[in-house]
Amino acid sequence: GADVIVNTDGDNQYCGADVPLLTKLVISGEADVVVGARPIRSLRHLSAVRKILQVIGSWVVRVASGTDVIDAPSGFRALSKDAAKRLVVFNDYTYTLETIIQAGRSGLTVKSVPISVNEKTRESRLFSSAWSYVLKSALIIIRIFAIYQPFRFLGILGGILLSGGFVIGLRFLWFFFNGEGDGHIQSLILGSILILLGAQAIMTAFLADL
Repeated sequence: GADVIVNTDGDNQYCGADVPLLTKLVISGEADVVVGARPIRSLRHLSAVRKILQVIGSWVVRVASGTDVIDAPSGFRALSKDAAKRLVVFNDYTYTLETIIQAGRSGLTVKSVPISVNEKTRESRLFSSAWSYVLKSALIIIRIFAIYQPFRFLGILGGILLSGGFVIGLRFLWFFFNGEGDGHIQSLILGSILILLGAQAIMTAFLADL
């Protein structure tokens, strides 16, 4: 029965006094999803690796979702009743990136508002180390592209495979026309395999897009 749902994390990093900043745009009808944007560059407890990953992750989400969300991994956000009903989370590690992309591709209005943060009180329980976070986030980003941008994802993959196959095939032809083809039959086999895989990936891209 709620008209607005506010989501926050359990590590006390988000300031409760900023809740009205999130709900204001939803109540006024200006947005369906509002994401709180943290001052990432000034956060002392975030390592340089995590700050870089935040920037890259947010950029990827903006490209995939068609929104202008500044801080995609932020767990402080407000959703309208309609948005909450339409979003379905597939990933069991974190919902933050996926829900923004779903919202953007579903035609929901997604906006960001600057928020403040509290001082760090404990270590995050979402990841055991910075590198664990980097790896899992990278896999999530790849999976997001595969699920929500299948044509682009598989098309790029197919293009890389085809290009590699053609380059290796041209290398074999060079040796072949110079009388040395017998010693480079492995190139012909590898090039053929890459071309077949590339063509298959592109055909799958069309099917996935449909």
